[in-house]
Amino acid sequence: MRPPLDVAWAPTLGIRLHLALDGLAAPWALLATGIGALVALYAARYLPRFNEHHHRPPGDAGRFFALLLLFMVAMVGLATAQDLVLLFVFWDLTAVASWGLIGYDRASVEARRAALMALLVTGVTSIGVMIAALLLHAETGSFSLPAVLAEARPGGRVRAAAALLAVAALAKSAQMPLHFWLPRAMAAPTPVSAYLHSAAMVAAGVFLLARVHPLLALAPGLLEALVAVGLVSIILGSVLALTRDRLKQVLAYSTIAQYGYVTLLLGLGGDKGAAGAVVYVIGHALAKSALFMTAGAVTEATGEDRLSGLGGLARRLPVLAGASAVAAATLAGLPLTVGYFKDEAFFAAALTRGWPLGLAAAACAALTLAYTWRLWRGMFLGPSRGAAHPIPALLVVPVAALAALALAGGIRPAPVARLAEAAARAILGTPAPVELAYHLARPETGLALAA
Repeated sequence: MRPPLDVAWAPTLGIRLHLALDGLAAPWALLATGIGALVALYAARYLPRFNEHHHRPPGDAGRFFALLLLFMVAMVGLATAQDLVLLFVFWDLTAVASWGLIGYDRASVEARRAALMALLVTGVTSIGVMIAALLLHAETGSFSLPAVLAEARPGGRVRAAAALLAVAALAKSAQMPLHFWLPRAMAAPTPVSAYLHSAAMVAAGVFLLARVHPLLALAPGLLEALVAVGLVSIILGSVLALTRDRLKQVLAYSTIAQYGYVTLLLGLGGDKGAAGAVVYVIGHALAKSALFMTAGAVTEATGEDRLSGLGGLARRLPVLAGASAVAAATLAGLPLTVGYFKDEAFFAAALTRGWPLGLAAAACAALTLAYTWRLWRGMFLGPSRGAAHPIPALLVVPVAALAALALAGGIRPAPVARLAEAAARAILGTPAPVELAYHLARPETGLALAA
């Protein structure tokens, strides 16, 4: 862990500006900054076209990049915060920045309403984070997160605080039944969806679950509730993704389903659940950001945002088709991509509860493969349904870069394993060995083949 920043902020209240890049913070900070940089590159070419199509002044782009940078800073701050009040400040800051980004097109009533809904759902539930901080301070006498996690004991205050934190986290990650704001947030420009709704804002929710996991374990039944919520989100999100026609709606519902996997893994707990959750977040972020940017590029090339109006684009956009095929394979958990290991980790954790949950996990993975194939095939295979104009290279390069990272993680998974091992150790407070490798004899490999 890097030397922390720890200075007095409000000494009389015991609040400190305490930031530390520990094992859990590292993967989230890397995703927030790395994918954020690629999204900014994509947006540099996308936004001028978006502003022209929607009759927005060119100067609006400056506001967009300022909000994007604010969100990035808030995400890194949230990941590294070691003080409960500081964590709340950054948590709320992500909600405010996302409101501005989702409502970027201020002339659109749909965008304004979507931004307000996202702010209300994530902002109102964030009050629970502040109340939880006060309850934990009353219980332990400290706002310091490491001290609270070490000193908290089972009791009414801790149970109430854990429940409030879990509700806020589930709302931020768009888990059932607090999922409804995310599909509406697709009114935002594509770079916003590619960043907030795949690798940043929704990832903040499961990050909070991971950060306070020891507290959740002190509340009887709460981890089991996370397993149930995750499973419901996987099934309903997947089914809805299979029924939607708009590209970003398919991806929105698949995000609900994919973060259901992470919620379920954290509910299962243990070294396999904790490490698996981190691997899953990394694999999903790389794949989903690339697929959102692919959807934006396809719409720019064709003027069409519905699967029913697309097809045959592989012949006209071969580089984009190839890069997005890798991203789709990653989301679907196919070998030679980092996505294979996210599914393998999911199966391994599910099998710790027995074969019934393991078989249910395989069925869930099959649903992921189904809606991912439907999306990619609908865009790039089959007969052509319209003209496709050339698109700027900057709308393709970030997709290709993310695809290359997904392939690198599938061929050489050791760096991902080290990140997951360090994060799991930070979550559990005990060593959590992680091995990511191709083994035909493992039960989880059989489940992958079944899926």
